Amino acid sequence: MAQAKNTRWKPFESIECLRHGVCDAIVKSAQEAIKQRGRFDIVLAGGNTPRAVYRLLRDLPMDWTKWHIYHGDERCLPLDHEDRNSLMVEQVWTHYVPIPTSQIHDIPAELGPTAGAKAYAETLANAPMFDMVLLGLGEDGHTASLFPNHKVDNSADAVPVFNSPKPPSERITISQNRLNNTREVIFIVTGSGKQEAVNNWRSGVAIPATLIVPKDGVDVYCYEVELN
Repeated sequence: MAQAKNTRWKPFESIECLRHGVCDAIVKSAQEAIKQRGRFDIVLAGGNTPRAVYRLLRDLPMDWTKWHIYHGDERCLPLDHEDRNSLMVEQVWTHYVPIPTSQIHDIPAELGPTAGAKAYAETLANAPMFDMVLLGLGEDGHTASLFPNHKVDNSADAVPVFNSPKPPSERITISQNRLNNTREVIFIVTGSGKQEAVNNWRSGVAIPATLIVPKDGVDVYCYEVELN
């Protein structure tokens, strides 16, 4: 239950307020990291709400040359497939800001789960502790591509996922241990369909999201779920 005690639940009155709240938190984290360490390392989540956050970010006057971008997980699909997280981020954000290409670390999931995970683990081995990790929450309680009833593989910083309950069946995810190696985590939880997962989380049920236990805990930004 240590994780539940170190989880800060932050409800928002509208989806717009939540998006701006996440955006503001990212900006604050980036400014502090760049001031203290000269760089900002962030892990991105996929999905429609993060997409809107990234669209907000691109218009802000940030020191983009100090940003380093990673992805929490990726689907094993062709590079130009519309369901790739990396393509979404490029289309709404990174195409428009001067983050050096060498600092945008997409998961090479087009190589397949095994080879792609090995390559990304090598990328992450050269990365420092993350400054911020953004994560979503599935209706089944999954986060990144850590799914219920799947063996948790912490053998490397990035690991292959087979037989995913959500298509496509083959994916790559940053491992639990590496996601926990971060200064800050924000879960973005929107929609009444997440209510059961939230209830389980808050009552101490071991869902995949509860594997994320960084030293400073996690913040859960939520909309359209009851926090009873």
